[in-house]
Amino acid sequence: MPFDPTTLRYNDAGLIPAIAQDAATRDVLMMAWMNAQAVAQTLKTGRVTYWSRSRQEFWIKGETSGNTQELVDFRVDCDRDCLLVMVNQVGPACHTGRRTCFYTEVQDGEEIEIATPMAGG
Repeated sequence: MPFDPTTLRYNDAGLIPAIAQDAATRDVLMMAWMNAQAVAQTLKTGRVTYWSRSRQEFWIKGETSGNTQELVDFRVDCDRDCLLVMVNQVGPACHTGRRTCFYTEVQDGEEIEIATPMAGG
């Protein structure tokens, strides 16, 4: 069956969460938002494209930083309200320079940073 981005379940702002996962390591890298146009552009170009809520514009991951995400696999969850984009990540995925945005772990009620910024990131 052909895929149609408009069949996804977007929130009231027209957005759907997209979780980026490293295709090789399976590490969860980040979560960002996509609208139907970002979904279509990602599938067309193979360059993961998000919707920046703060800037109100498309955000092609790595376009300015060089920390790109090349689409490997695109998955839709069972409720059609969340996406998983499996990517080849070049450089850090997080704006803090870390490989992943999920670098804070809660242990025994305390927050602990479990990753440091990458060299050159």
